[in-house]
Amino acid sequence: MLQAIGLTSTPRRDRPPAVDDLTFEARPGAVTALLGSAGSGKTTALRLMLELEPGRGITYFRGRPLHRIAHPPREVGVLLGDIPGHPSRTLRGQLRMLCAATGVPASRAEELVRTVGLTGLERRRIGTLPIGADRRLGFASALLGDPHTLLLDEPGAGLSVSESAWLYERLRAHAAGGGTVLYSTADPKDAARNADRVVTIDGGRLLADQDVTEFARTRLRPRVAVRTPQAARLAAAVTQEARAARRPVEVVAEEGNRLSVYGTDCAAVGDTAFRHG
Repeated sequence: MLQAIGLTSTPRRDRPPAVDDLTFEARPGAVTALLGSAGSGKTTALRLMLELEPGRGITYFRGRPLHRIAHPPREVGVLLGDIPGHPSRTLRGQLRMLCAATGVPASRAEELVRTVGLTGLERRRIGTLPIGADRRLGFASALLGDPHTLLLDEPGAGLSVSESAWLYERLRAHAAGGGTVLYSTADPKDAARNADRVVTIDGGRLLADQDVTEFARTRLRPRVAVRTPQAARLAAAVTQEARAARRPVEVVAEEGNRLSVYGTDCAAVGDTAFRHG
């Protein structure tokens, strides 16, 4: 299990921290999506988990922080951004170099070339690879140490439909084998389609931590967010009028005198609130 506790990045100048007291879990046997728009703090959160970013908080990988793990690549496989390596190096040379750095046999490189479907491209320079092959190389790099946990930053970005389907099929297979998978995405439909659990953040803070069924029910539908000191009265009025009109409206009570109203629009909710005082 991956447990991220109180992750807070070091603020720069007068700006708030990119990640602020973020706590959540990613469980083994499941694919977890870290969802947020551009600038929401997804990449910074992943870097904090990997101790690549200054800040506070701690992340446990099966009960141990990363700096207490003797061979991190054998516990955590990582794909953050572009594949590091000189663009003139061959695909095979890149993987063999990473094998040496990871402390695994060079034969693992040949095995993964077959596993991720890169057979025939071994002699290609990594700077000339199409994006689909480049992502497969990145995935192979993350798998070199046969890790339990995979951390990937927007792995499907820029991929074709078929390449994206291939990638998420592999992530699901890793989870089905008992591994933990956490990947970031800015696309809610991607999260609903490919994850078992969705952790939504905004402004570096946790907005929701839901299983994918609840996420699809509450976050993919248009909603009206209402804050009122008479939340219970308004909820009852909206529900009663929707039933009378046979409209599929759902009202969900949130914390702090807030309601989320699904299946209607702002004007209709406002009109109901006005008519009922």
